Amino acid sequence: MAPPAHPGLLRVPDFGAVHAFTTRSGGVSGGPYRTLNLGLSTGDAPEAVHENRRRVREALGLDPARVAQVHQVHGATVVSARDATPEVEADAIVTDDPAWTLSVSYADCVPVLLYDPVAPAVGAVHAGWRGAVHGVVGATVRSMTRRFGTDPALLWAAIGPAVSGARYQVGPEVVDAFAAAGFDAAHARPDPEVTGRYRYDMPGAVAEALAASGIPTARLRNGGWCTVSDASRFYSHRRDGRRTGRHWALVRLP
Repeated sequence: MAPPAHPGLLRVPDFGAVHAFTTRSGGVSGGPYRTLNLGLSTGDAPEAVHENRRRVREALGLDPARVAQVHQVHGATVVSARDATPEVEADAIVTDDPAWTLSVSYADCVPVLLYDPVAPAVGAVHAGWRGAVHGVVGATVRSMTRRFGTDPALLWAAIGPAVSGARYQVGPEVVDAFAAAGFDAAHARPDPEVTGRYRYDMPGAVAEALAASGIPTARLRNGGWCTVSDASRFYSHRRDGRRTGRHWALVRLP
């Protein structure tokens, strides 16, 4: 289902859950946070962030008391929407209750939305490189299977805006961590500009983790957006440093 028209919302095709990935358009923030910054811990004026959040909730018809959020820590902990609060440390949220909308925040890390049309149930995942190495994607799929009886073969997955492999420069320790976790070595390639560094395809690694969890490739949707490359549409911590905004990835049951 498509969210109402809003200049700051993106969606992927053929993903049956109500969902959106926000951009930096359509808000009231100024300076390096212009205009739809949704992060309260960024240094932006709190009143601007609250207005931006209100606009997004209004565009999607969300109950502000039923938007589940957590304190993201680059781990692999998964919680239910009813247990999620901004103080709870976790990086994924799941629910089978259509009253709840799940939300994860990002500025370069990979946001992943999951939809089980049969149970039905949804999940939202924040996958930074540490979370991906720790197995947050697989942990979320297993949590949905355990809690809701989800069959991974029937899940749909959507990958949102994130740093692309062409722009994600990392050191050998990151490449080694992914290798130790069993990821395909092909996601890393030598950096063409800096000796001893690498470019790492995080969306590709997340797609591999989704496939390893039993989700068919035909059910994966990837918008292909790069947060670092597209400064007009996306915030990027890697590109802009600490003085930048945050996006939301949102999903709820139809």
